[in-house]
Amino acid sequence: MPTLGEMRLVDLLDILFVATLIWLAIAWFRNSRARLALLGLAALAALFGVAQTLQLQLTTLVLQGFFAVVAVMLVVVFQDDLRRLFEGIAVWGLRRNAPKPPPDVEDSLVSAMMKLAEGRVGALVVLPGREPLGRHLEGGMHLDGRFSEPLLLSLFDAASPGHDGAILVRANKIIRFGAHLPLSNDRTQLGPHVGTRHAAALGLAERSDALCLVVSEERGEISVARGGEIKTVESADALRAEIDAFVARFDRTTGTRSALSRIGGSWREALLALGLAAVLWYIAIPGGARETVDRRVPIVVENLPEGYRLVSVSPADVAVRFEGRRRDLYMASATELAVEVDALLVQLGRRTFSLSLDQVKSPEEVRAVSIEPAQVKLSIKQD
Repeated sequence: MPTLGEMRLVDLLDILFVATLIWLAIAWFRNSRARLALLGLAALAALFGVAQTLQLQLTTLVLQGFFAVVAVMLVVVFQDDLRRLFEGIAVWGLRRNAPKPPPDVEDSLVSAMMKLAEGRVGALVVLPGREPLGRHLEGGMHLDGRFSEPLLLSLFDAASPGHDGAILVRANKIIRFGAHLPLSNDRTQLGPHVGTRHAAALGLAERSDALCLVVSEERGEISVARGGEIKTVESADALRAEIDAFVARFDRTTGTRSALSRIGGSWREALLALGLAAVLWYIAIPGGARETVDRRVPIVVENLPEGYRLVSVSPADVAVRFEGRRRDLYMASATELAVEVDALLVQLGRRTFSLSLDQVKSPEEVRAVSIEPAQVKLSIKQD
């Protein structure tokens, strides 16, 4: 088994791959809507460890019963987050591209949104990313019509049957209109005076990688929701910049640079993931190798009869060879190792005692295979 000084290139690749997985898990945790629940589970796991260390038997028993059903609870609590995680893996593996609106469609979309805002006409437009949106959309009517500014404006006209719902724009087509989106409960971003359209836009942005454009009929403002966040844009140029940034995220060249910049922006998380991966590698790979180690172990005299006093033990410690996994051998503390000598027979005049492997006290994961010397001599005084 390799040690830190004997690492091979394949070991470095192994660590980097695991570090990437940990970094993705940290990013998922940071963006997960249920991260507070995850922190609660982590706190209970820490409490369980403390209870085991302090031998709190009732607390340990109760927590063991709780963790017996934690797998089911995880599926229930994080079902949306886990489904999105697996969908994201599938989308990445299939190299699925996001539908990119042509420049003329983007120009018409910006122009239409500005006109809707000037006329204080409520609107909600969704531009899908790579992730599928089918399970998030309800109701509405399929259109599959070529995008145009007059068509978009007419669909949000108050006389239109689907003007209160969302319009789905894919590339150069309006696929669906009048659709209903899941609502967000994040009142910290929405505020007390924000309507259903904004809650729907943020709700979809929390559950997918889509871009949602919202027009408020009360204030005549345009907002964009993406990546679980919503903000107001002040001008047509600002709206176009948001759409361009959204499209560039999924471009094969600029999207790669954008991803790298996001990784660079979270270098602390990257270093944490790399450190955790290195520790896991060292514990699991070199630390899992079986080997033997020699340790000096003290002699502990027990069952000394009443009226006798121990003066000295010769030798005071002996060399014991232990066998086990490397991590267990080096984590075994000196207080856990001892050779126990039963001194009950000193009342019959015995002063020399043979040592056997059964008398070696050690953790369960560590096994004694030899002991030297095989005898100790006790110096005893009788009171």
